Amino acid sequence: MEISSVMKRAEIEFDVVVLLVAALVMLVTGTLLLPVSKGALPYYENGLYGLLLFIFALQMVTLGRTPFGDAPRSRGLMAAGVIIVSLGIITCFIPDIFSRVPRIILSICFGPGGAALLLQMIFSRDKLPKWRQYGGIFRHLIAGCSAVYVLSALIGLLVFREDLISTPMTAMVTLLTGLSLFYLAATLQRIYRVYPEAIQEPKGSVDLPIGRAMILLTGIFMVILGVLLVPVSLGRLPFSGSAQLGLLMVILALQMLATGNSPIGSFPRTWLMIIIGLLFVLLGAASCIIPGVLVLPLTVLIGVLNILGGALMLKRIFNPIIRGSGGGGPVPAILVRLNLVQVTMNVVSIMFGTSMLVHNLIPGGVVGVILAANGGLLLYLMRIMSVIDGMQKKMELSTA
Repeated sequence: MEISSVMKRAEIEFDVVVLLVAALVMLVTGTLLLPVSKGALPYYENGLYGLLLFIFALQMVTLGRTPFGDAPRSRGLMAAGVIIVSLGIITCFIPDIFSRVPRIILSICFGPGGAALLLQMIFSRDKLPKWRQYGGIFRHLIAGCSAVYVLSALIGLLVFREDLISTPMTAMVTLLTGLSLFYLAATLQRIYRVYPEAIQEPKGSVDLPIGRAMILLTGIFMVILGVLLVPVSLGRLPFSGSAQLGLLMVILALQMLATGNSPIGSFPRTWLMIIIGLLFVLLGAASCIIPGVLVLPLTVLIGVLNILGGALMLKRIFNPIIRGSGGGGPVPAILVRLNLVQVTMNVVSIMFGTSMLVHNLIPGGVVGVILAANGGLLLYLMRIMSVIDGMQKKMELSTA
């Protein structure tokens, strides 16, 4: 691929992004299950289950897409998504804390969920009959959806009954699911490019842009991680550092893929950013599934990114202040709070990154408190941004 091509803006809808992430996770899982079945690699089941729960919840929060079909984004649906995402995060971090609960939820999401989606596609007047009538690329949509839904139902059965078939056969089913998801993502992308009117915005009473939803999920991740690190540091709970790093990599990847936001700042969402994001997903998924293998490189990578990102953001915030480039009028209180939150978050980011690179520099319990506070600040930042949006809408209405 030429340099000019990778630097072009990537017009990819978020539902396609989620499909690509899910596809890559399934492909990584299927690939790794083969050496796992031979005893060549360790395997952390909770890491995989937690990651999959996170992806299901991500769709609910951002798109209003449940395992059983689309639904309006209501407060109830948001609450359910937050509960499932929290369950997924904790499942990743703490081995066997919920026993069979994650397995049961996933088997329902994949199994009955896949079957329900298949039946909806067949019997809905707006789907299979119309797609067959349209022909062309929509035949690929029929094939892609059918394959994904059938394989999803099969995976649900395999999650519920692990001993149903051998591990290598399970790996093959998982690989086929990943390929089907990629096929469906590519088909949807082609449809959106040819028929932009097919793009549907999430419906419902909750107005939560994708970027804001990612802040919400990242904040929840940080709060849960911080709270759990306190008993972990005291030796009261087991902890999977590998899965924690892996899930964090996937969250960073989703931010890059969705909005172009990276740990070191915002960039245009080019194909290069998409490639980097998918690479982060690959590394994150592998770290969730295979414990210990990628801990050192991911620790260094995330530590450096946190320090660099925090320093760059502080520079961007303080440069206008130092140069005195602000306006002469009073600064609104809401903007003062916004700047204070951003400064605090970036200082915390630098501290967190430093603690990752320098072992035992900060006690684990203190790191937990810092991370929980950072998560709380992220959630408060989301609140401030909503208030600012409301103020802007009022100003637009008053000047109209």
